[in-house]
Amino acid sequence: MPTRTPLGSRPLDLLYFIFFVMHLPASLLVDGQALYPSAVVPSFISQLPKMYTQLSADPLISGAMGYVGESSNFVWFKTFLCVEMFFQVPVFILGMIGLWKDCRSVYLLLLVYGASTATTTLPCVTVLLATPTTSAQTIAAGIQSVAPSQRLMLLSSYLPFFLLPLYMAVDMAGRVSKLVQAGSAATEGKKSQ
Repeated sequence: MPTRTPLGSRPLDLLYFIFFVMHLPASLLVDGQALYPSAVVPSFISQLPKMYTQLSADPLISGAMGYVGESSNFVWFKTFLCVEMFFQVPVFILGMIGLWKDCRSVYLLLLVYGASTATTTLPCVTVLLATPTTSAQTIAAGIQSVAPSQRLMLLSSYLPFFLLPLYMAVDMAGRVSKLVQAGSAATEGKKSQ
């Protein structure tokens, strides 16, 4: 059995670990509120998405929470939030444990997580890019829009949640491939004995 390499000696794994540590509370305290019954959310926590959307004008969270427009128009995004809560949140926990323990069996799960998350975040980034820029016309017409500074804030929030999981998927695919090759070579070595 290989010896455990400390997490601090594995820079990419440390980055993934920190990403999961930061993402877990954001998922549970902000994103999940679009799915939770309002009665179970303490009032001070229910203010988090409101404060965030007032600052950022995030059309996705605003729509999913029903702050603007028809919440039913955001069924696709609520579906992504369900994936986040029921798949990604458990992966954050299992991923943190596996990365902490330097457990190679977590690589496949992180590969699936990375591919799934990059796939579901890309449409969100596209929506942010396609949302109109605030102008006198959008305000007069009541069209949801974002100021250039808000778009920059939103992209700086969403892009890491697209790029890091995408990179993780590629990285984990390479790691899994090496493990499969090593296993195949070991199997071939046993057959030739």
